[in-house]
Amino acid sequence: MNDLEYPVSELINDKNMEIIWDHPIEMPDGVILRCDIFKPIEGKSFPTIITYGPYGKWLHFSQLYSEQWDRMCNEHPDVPSGSTNFYQNWELVDPEKWVPDGYVIIRVDSRGAGRSEGIMDLWSKKEAEDFAFCIDWAASLDYSNGKVGINGISYYAMNQWQVASLQPKNLTAMCIWEGASDYYRELGYHGGIYCSFTEAWFKKQILTVQHGKGENGIKGSISNDWVSGPETMSEDALKENRIDFPKRALESKLATDEFWASKMPEWDKITVPLLSSSNWGGQGLHSRGNFDGFTNVASKEKWLEVHGIEHWTEFYTDYGIKIQKRFFDYYLKNEDNGWKDQPKVSLLVRHPNEIFKERFHSEWPLENTEWKNLYLNNDKCTLDNNLPKIDTTNTYKGFSNGITFMTNPLNDQQEITGPLSCKLFMSSSTKDADIFLVLRVFDEEMKEVTFQGAIDPHTPVSQGWLRASHRKLDLKKSKPYQPYHVHDEIMHLTPETIYELDIEIWATSIVVPKNHRIALSVRGKDYEWPGGEVKGLGNLDDIFTGVGPFKHGNKVDRPADIYNGNITIYSGTKYPSSIMLPIIPE
Repeated sequence: MNDLEYPVSELINDKNMEIIWDHPIEMPDGVILRCDIFKPIEGKSFPTIITYGPYGKWLHFSQLYSEQWDRMCNEHPDVPSGSTNFYQNWELVDPEKWVPDGYVIIRVDSRGAGRSEGIMDLWSKKEAEDFAFCIDWAASLDYSNGKVGINGISYYAMNQWQVASLQPKNLTAMCIWEGASDYYRELGYHGGIYCSFTEAWFKKQILTVQHGKGENGIKGSISNDWVSGPETMSEDALKENRIDFPKRALESKLATDEFWASKMPEWDKITVPLLSSSNWGGQGLHSRGNFDGFTNVASKEKWLEVHGIEHWTEFYTDYGIKIQKRFFDYYLKNEDNGWKDQPKVSLLVRHPNEIFKERFHSEWPLENTEWKNLYLNNDKCTLDNNLPKIDTTNTYKGFSNGITFMTNPLNDQQEITGPLSCKLFMSSSTKDADIFLVLRVFDEEMKEVTFQGAIDPHTPVSQGWLRASHRKLDLKKSKPYQPYHVHDEIMHLTPETIYELDIEIWATSIVVPKNHRIALSVRGKDYEWPGGEVKGLGNLDDIFTGVGPFKHGNKVDRPADIYNGNITIYSGTKYPSSIMLPIIPE
C-alpha cells in the first residue's frame, strides 16, 4: 500500500470483510486521528467494537512482540486456528474472528501515536475525551446499529475506565481484560514505592510508534506502510510532541498530585454493563484494578472473570473469545443467549503446576470466605494460628532478603482465594522504610511453588508493598482485608519508634496441597526467585527475577542512607503482627 492516498478501501471477499485503511476522524479541536475499520460486506446494520490506544494499528502482533506471539500460538493452537492471523494487532481482537459474526471492528491510533497527529499525552483527560468522541462517531456511521462496545487488553483496557466515566451517549457495554484502574497505586507507585516499569515500556513500546517517526520508525506488516508515518520528524520535534510519562511519574510522588488524580475513574459515573477480567498472576499491574473496578463501579449489570497464565493469552483463546462474544452478543446484538443468568463471578481457581478449575460465585470477595489470621512469631520465624504469648523482635537490613515466616506442614488441603492484608508492627533506624511482602508456598521438600505469572514465569502467590511514611489510611475506604492508603502526604518516622502498618496484599488464588507450607516473607527489596535469573522479554526487561519488569530499585526514589537502615519487626501479645487470609472451605 505504499504511496497510496488514504483512506483506501480493500475487499476481502472470502472473509466477507471490507477494510477501510486510515480513515480520518476530526476531533473538536481540529486534530485528525486515524482509524482502520473492518466491517462485513453484506448487511446494513452492525454493532461496533472500538479501541483507542498508542501501540500502532499497523504493527503486527509478531513484529514487536514475537516471543509472546510464538509462545501463545505454540502452546495454544486454538489461538491461530480459524484465521490467517494477518491482521493480528497487539492486545486487540482479531477482526477475522469477529467480523464474520456481524461486528464492525474499529482501531483508532490515539492522539500523537501511530498514524494520528497531535501531542501524545498518555491516559490524559484529552485522550479520554478523544475516545468518547470516537465512540459516538462510530455509532453515527451508516452501517452501525448505534450500539458500541469497548474491548481490549492492558492500555486498551485501562483507558476504558476513564472513557466510561465521561458517559459517551452510545457506549453500550465494556470488557476490560486485565486493565489497571488506579494509575498511582497499580502502575506508578506500589504502596508509595516508585515502580520503574514505565521507563522500559515507554522507550520500547511507545516511542517506537510515536507519530512522526515516519521512515525512522517501523514498516508495519499489516499495511506494508509506515506505522508512524507518513511524515518523518526530527528528534527535537518528536520530544516537543509528547509528555514524558516516566519523568512525570517520578516527579509526582503522591496520589493527590494532579498527574495521577486526573487519571482516576469516577466510579459513580460508570453505569454501563461491565465484564471485568483479571489475572491471578498480574502482580505489579492490572489485577488489582479489575477487582476494584468490578467492586466500585455503579453498573448494576457487572461480571468478574479471573484466569491465570500469561497476560495476553486467554484473551485470544477459545475460552476467552467465547466469554467476550457471549457478553457482547447479549448487549450489542440483543441475542437471548443466557448471559443475564451467568453467575456474577467466574473463577479459574489456581492449583500448583498451572492447573486451573472453573468455579462460579455470586460476589467478590467470595460469599463463603472464612477470614483467618496467622500470627508472626519472631522467636521461631513461624506463622501461627494463635497469638504468641511472648513479645519478641527480629531485625533485618533495608536492602536485604529480610525474614521469612512459615507455617508447619498443612494437615489438609487449604484454599486461599480473595484479597489479603497484613498488620505489621515495626520500627526503623532511619526516618523511613520500604516493606515488601511476599506470600509464598513451599512443597514437602521445601522447594518453593511458583507460577507462570502475567509476565514472569516464576511468580510467587502474591505480593504487597508499603513505604512506612505512606501509612496513613482512608478509614472510610479501608476494609479489614484490604487497607486503602491515601498517599496524600509523607509522614516520616521517628527512628526506633514503633509504628503499626496495615499493608494491602493483592488478591490471589491458590489451593495449597496437604503437607505444603504457607510462608510470608517480609523483605527490604523486590522478591527474587530462588532458582535464579531468567531471560526476560525483548520488548521489556532483559532479565526477570520473579517480579517481571515491575521493579523498585530506583536510587533517586530509594536512597541507601534512608532505605537501607535497620528494620525491626515486633510480634506477640502487645504487638500482634499478622496476615489475614481468605480461606475458602471445601
